[in-house]
Amino acid sequence: MKILLVDDEKDIVEFLEYNLVQEGFEVITAYDGNEAIEKLKSKPDLIILDVLMPRMDGYETCQKIRSIKEFKNVPVIFLTAKSAEADEIKGLNLGADDFIRKPISPKKLIARVQSNLRKGETVPSETKKAKEIKIGPLVIDREKYTVTLVGKNVVFPKKEFEILAFLASNPGKVFHRDKILADVWGTDIFVVERTVDVHIRKIREKLGTHTELIETIKGVGYRFKSFS
Repeated sequence: MKILLVDDEKDIVEFLEYNLVQEGFEVITAYDGNEAIEKLKSKPDLIILDVLMPRMDGYETCQKIRSIKEFKNVPVIFLTAKSAEADEIKGLNLGADDFIRKPISPKKLIARVQSNLRKGETVPSETKKAKEIKIGPLVIDREKYTVTLVGKNVVFPKKEFEILAFLASNPGKVFHRDKILADVWGTDIFVVERTVDVHIRKIREKLGTHTELIETIKGVGYRFKSFS
């Protein structure tokens, strides 16, 4: 698998590149956001991004990556010294799959990389039944990662799409936040429950006047409206 590693600190890049190569990964390196966008032509399977970089920071780089159709679903991991919850939420809102704080041991980083690559290859077990979900005003195509709402296409970043598909495939069933985290992010990735709330809010914004499709069960979690 091919990894694009982006960080403006050369020592960190060399250290991480060495450890990733030892695990059998092919590594392409870049030292700022502009160079990262240029290196996308090598078609990486996963991207590791620093946040604080010259010319173009990691947030803007992530936003540009997600705007390219070919890279809409390629896993993006932020690896950064920024540790505030607001920084993590911002990164996730921009479409990142994971947010890792420096410093991190090479073994732990590789475990997170492997987990994100696995998540990119699989669909949560409870949403494997049908390629297409038709429910109420929504049509969700899991193969094409497309959502049609009352006949109009609505674009959802990968994690928002997976949460929506997961809930819509089980209408009327209430899911705790930890269950949504486990099925969408995996059990070996640490993501706070607040992350689910942030993604649900973003999904509802895109649903517009149909925001009631996702119901909040106070103190428990969420469920998709049943049309039966």
